[in-house]
Amino acid sequence: MTKDIYIGEISRNEELQEDCFLMKVKVASSFENPLPGQFVMIRIAGLNDPFLSRPISIYSFSRGRNYCLLELLYRVVGKGTQILAGLIEGSQVEIHGPLGNGFEIQTVKKNIVFIAGGIGIAPLSLLIESLCRRVDCSPLAMTVYLGFQGASAVIGLDKLKKLCCDITVCTDDGTLGAKGFVTQIFQKDMKKFTSDNTSIYACGPKEMIKSLAKILNKSKFSCQVSLEERMACGTGACMGCALAVKDKKGVFGYKRVCADGPVFNLADIIWESRV
Repeated sequence: MTKDIYIGEISRNEELQEDCFLMKVKVASSFENPLPGQFVMIRIAGLNDPFLSRPISIYSFSRGRNYCLLELLYRVVGKGTQILAGLIEGSQVEIHGPLGNGFEIQTVKKNIVFIAGGIGIAPLSLLIESLCRRVDCSPLAMTVYLGFQGASAVIGLDKLKKLCCDITVCTDDGTLGAKGFVTQIFQKDMKKFTSDNTSIYACGPKEMIKSLAKILNKSKFSCQVSLEERMACGTGACMGCALAVKDKKGVFGYKRVCADGPVFNLADIIWESRV
C-alpha cells in the first residue's frame, strides 16, 4: 500500500545522551495511527543532499486537536542523522509513513518479555504503551530487559518506569545495573518463564538478535524481533535490505526488511550464509 508523504514541523529536537536525540514532529491529523514496530522515512524538506531519507522507528504517537505528534528516538551514525540532529524548532521535514509491518499481538499471554539493546528501546516502548491500553493486559505481566554499553548511554528508562514495574537494566561495563550483555542476563532468568504462556519481543543490534536466536534455538518460545537495518527506499523497491528467511515448510527465500518487516519471527531468520 502506498503511504503519503507529509510535511512535518519539528517542535523539539533534543540530545538526551551523547549522539542520541529525541525529535518531536507535528504532522497533519490525516496521518495514520502507526502500529508498534512500524517506522517512518524522514528527510529535511527541500534538501537534496543527502538524497536518501533515513528510517527511524516510531517511539511514541499521539493526536492533538488538529495534528498528530510523532516522537522519534534516533542515534547519530552518519551524515544523514548528523544533519537531522542539527535541526531546530520550526524546521520542516518530509515524513513518509507509517511504513512496514509491526508486531502481531493476537492473544496476550500470562508473561510478556521485552528485550531491548540500545536504541532498540524505541519500537518496544510504543509496543508497551499499546499493550498498557488493552483491558486484557496488566503491567504486572511485563518483564523488561534493557541493555546499554554504559550508564551514560541509558535512554528511555524514565518513560518505561511509568509503564512497567519489572525492569532489569544491564550495561556492558557494569556502570549501571547488572554487568553483562542483555541476552546473557535474560538467559539466566529463562527458567522463570515457560514457552506456552510467554511471548518475547526484542529489538537491538544484529549481534544481540543473533545471540538471542542461539539462546532460543532449541526452545519453543515465541519471539518476534524488530530488525535494525540500513534502508534506502523504505518501501521494498530497491531490495537493498533483503533478509534470508525460511517459511513454515522450511523453504529458503528472501524478504525485505522494510516492506515485509521490520518485524519477523526470530525462528524464521537464517543467519548462516548459503552458497
